[in-house]
Amino acid sequence: MEGIKFRHLHMFVLAAETESLTAAARELGVSQPAVSQSLRELEALIGARLLERSGRRMRLTSAGQAFLGPVRRALAAVRDGVAATGDYRAGQLVPLKVGMGATACIYLIPSVLSLVRLAMPQLRVAISIGNTSDIVRHIESGELDIGLVTLPVPTNPALTSRVMLRDPLLALIPTDMALLGDAVTASQLSALPLILYDADGHTRLATDDWFRKASVVPAPVMELGSVEAIKVLVASGLGAAVLPGMALAADVPGAVRKRLRPAAHRSLGVVLRRDRTLDLGLRLFISKLESVASSAS
Repeated sequence: MEGIKFRHLHMFVLAAETESLTAAARELGVSQPAVSQSLRELEALIGARLLERSGRRMRLTSAGQAFLGPVRRALAAVRDGVAATGDYRAGQLVPLKVGMGATACIYLIPSVLSLVRLAMPQLRVAISIGNTSDIVRHIESGELDIGLVTLPVPTNPALTSRVMLRDPLLALIPTDMALLGDAVTASQLSALPLILYDADGHTRLATDDWFRKASVVPAPVMELGSVEAIKVLVASGLGAAVLPGMALAADVPGAVRKRLRPAAHRSLGVVLRRDRTLDLGLRLFISKLESVASSAS
């Protein structure tokens, strides 16, 4: 194993993920023959074929499939080691890579980043926007340090998660469709045209669970992956929606907010790898997030 180098493993993972030697070479900024040579060297050192051509794509062999998971963890451990030394390298901190949904990025994280900047001006924070499943996958691979997502996430012994904030779900209804009272039931809401969050989103799962408990099956006329776009459509009078409370802190002209009866919420929390080193920047980010989430509860 002495001959295996970081570049061997990095090229193997990229080739496996892109299913293309050309794409892997392009991402690394090297030639395609260089990637091919590196993979041949790795297979010779391992003593097994890891990738094989299937049509125009590269496919993992059985050995390659067994090899991929441990290699991803090894590369992530190296990245963690580099990040952990960031506190000591000439006052320069490695950028903290955080994944989250767009709603949290708009309505929650700005306050957190302001506090972080006051405490540690030299820390750079790189934000990636995505859905929960993609963020969790990038955390596991080491591409992200931490995620702020809607919980729960699938059980994974390599990851740990913790609830930070319970965000109430609220109904947003066009003014000309508004019902009497300050709260609506699932039956009342389902009688209106519904514009719901995308079916793959965790916020939608919480919404569907609320309808299911009332024995109501919603039939949305539209499904979107953007809370902000849904707000615009509701305000235009096209239908009612169930949205995260943090996105409805301010009035929406043309629409009214109402509580759900019974109440419902989504849980926002952090996810990170269980073996992730909690360096200075990551500890500070979590601390300030806890502070902002506590005041928002």
